[in-house]
Amino acid sequence: MSTLFTRRKVLTGMGLLGLGLLAGCDNSPKLNFKYGKDLSDKIMGRTFKLKNTEGDTVTLSSYRGLMPVVFFGFTQCPAVCPTTLARAAQAKKLMGRDGEIMQVIFITLDPERDTPEILDKYVKAFDPSFEALYGTPEEIAVAAKEFGIFYEKIPAGDTYTLSHTATSFVFDTRGNLRLGLQASLTAKECAEDLLTVMEVC
Repeated sequence: MSTLFTRRKVLTGMGLLGLGLLAGCDNSPKLNFKYGKDLSDKIMGRTFKLKNTEGDTVTLSSYRGLMPVVFFGFTQCPAVCPTTLARAAQAKKLMGRDGEIMQVIFITLDPERDTPEILDKYVKAFDPSFEALYGTPEEIAVAAKEFGIFYEKIPAGDTYTLSHTATSFVFDTRGNLRLGLQASLTAKECAEDLLTVMEVC
């Protein structure tokens, strides 16, 4: 009788442990972000298909096992793009070894001027691990729409600039969208929220 009782206790304990592990690996647990916007209930960016600067076709699943931080911009951007990439590089350093899992992905909104060579040199000036993606204007439009990115050309003399959404989108290591980081946040604030994303397996 006591043996049966003990077995039941063990089995019950194992069952509860299993449920706990499953709960810990849930696709959409509620995460408590201090600064950014919780996007865990949003389905965005799952099917984009673009090329990296080496000419390889990549999708979100190409970054499985890493924590992708996706930002749309352009290399001739005067302020928000370089500021955002510099902030990402600083946040990565603040995260210490945990920052190694973070993968910044810069998607150009200006494929007409941003060649693979220009893009690669641009992002790696901020951090050697940063990647840039490009595509045809049509492919970029599809990817931007998938993330809810607004952008438009604005004439500037004999050239143009771009107005665009400045949110960084953060996915967990299994490709689930988790967090939106606004341009106004500091590197320290971003680092804190990025570490919160890492609490999800």
